[in-house]
Order: sequence, then C-alpha cells, then structure tokens
Amino acid sequence: MHVRIVYKTINAEAPVEVVTTLANIVAWERRYKRKASEMAQAAGVEDLAFLAWEASKSAKVVVPAVFDDFVNRLESLEVAEELAANPTQAAPTDEPSQSS
Repeated sequence: MHVRIVYKTINAEAPVEVVTTLANIVAWERRYKRKASEMAQAAGVEDLAFLAWEASKSAKVVVPAVFDDFVNRLESLEVAEELAANPTQAAPTDEPSQSS
C-alpha cells in the first residue's frame, strides 16, 4: 500500500506532497502496534500525520525531529491518492479478444 499525502505547514508557501514507502508503513505498524490492514479500514488523522512525517523524512524533506512538533505545525493534511503497491498491466496474448 502506497499513499500520496499532501500537507501544508504553518507559514509554508506551498503544500508538500509525499508518497509513503513500505518502510514508512512498517514504522507505523511498529509505533502503533497495529497491522496496516487495520489502517486501510479506518485511518485516523494521527495515522496520516505519522505517515506524512515518515514519508517526508524518507524523501529528505526537512521536518521536526519530534513527531508532535510536526503535528503542531500542520495546517492541512489530506490523502491525495491511494496507489496500488505493485501496479501491473495485463500481458498481451496471441489470442484474439472476444466481443459479445
């Protein structure tokens, strides 16, 4: 599961867009002692903020070292898109397609 998150911090000129990695999801599971499948059912704002914080660090975006300091600076936070973990396209075949 990869999530594109857009957030804006207080006094920032532009929003920041980050995409989570597998390592970010594992960090979330370790911190909150929950499985990612649970988050997929109902992600809270703190869950999204943590993923944004972790994804920002992974993307070399400068963020506060302490998570609560990051949260206190957030002005807005939203999921822009949930991406498939391994997007694939159907392989071409030699068989003609059947139409109804």
